Amino acid sequence: MFYRRKVLLAMLQVFDNKLDKIQLQKLLFLHSRYLTKKKTYDFVPYKFGCYSFQANADLKTLKKYGIVNDTRVYWSKINDTNYLAELNNDDKKIVADFAIIYKNKSSRDLIKLTYNRYPYYAINSTIAEKHLSEQELKKIDDIKFLENQTTLFTIGYEGISFEYYLNKLIRNNIRVLCDVRKNALSMKFGFSKTQLKTACESLGITYIHIPQVGINSDKRRELNCQKDYDILFDEYKLNNLTQTIDYQKEILNLLKKNKRIALTCFEAESCQCHRTHLAEAISNLKEFKYVIEHL
Repeated sequence: MFYRRKVLLAMLQVFDNKLDKIQLQKLLFLHSRYLTKKKTYDFVPYKFGCYSFQANADLKTLKKYGIVNDTRVYWSKINDTNYLAELNNDDKKIVADFAIIYKNKSSRDLIKLTYNRYPYYAINSTIAEKHLSEQELKKIDDIKFLENQTTLFTIGYEGISFEYYLNKLIRNNIRVLCDVRKNALSMKFGFSKTQLKTACESLGITYIHIPQVGINSDKRRELNCQKDYDILFDEYKLNNLTQTIDYQKEILNLLKKNKRIALTCFEAESCQCHRTHLAEAISNLKEFKYVIEHL
């Protein structure tokens, strides 16, 4: 079992095997603020504050295995395994301490606590006004990202979590995500088309898939050094970019209308991804007067 799931189950265990769904997300978030040896979950600012898509997916998997169950409001641990005993000493102490520190904290208490202590994670909240004073709400408004310079970004998701990736989009005020993969499928959690589209749109980011400007996966199999990538991209520029000018213009129109959009693909290094050459081709269009930034 993944270690992060043991932390989640231990958290349920020390709270008498049952937590409100909002409470569980908030407690896992507070745990993630500690610098422990093993990383657990990342979080995004969501409609109820800090939220981990990965934690929610893990809970659904654990339910399938008969380890937890849920109602509309609660998650419950329903087996007898002592997961607290399976944690390392640091996490064991943190989780056990949480059972004392937050014993009588309701979901409302934890919402107010996390919003005030970590206001970034409240910027997309639909319930902040119910829980915070005007002064506290102003603190959240003051950190919202207002950068508005028209910019064409590129971003890869290799080597980072789903939530870390989404936070990059949020922090850069990206309004449209253009998925430029030929096939928008991934073995990595969150990055297949439906998951990515659903998450982006729940955060106010429009998702558009433009497969015509992608590269067939069979052409990416023998890429062992930068020279291999350069050969592939020379072919891409000759055989794709010269034939997809209408789609490049479509992306430019999205940029002019929305000001901050991102081209996304897999590779972490922009020099090893076709998105760089696509961005350059778009920048060579007559009406392009903007900035390119690789995240």
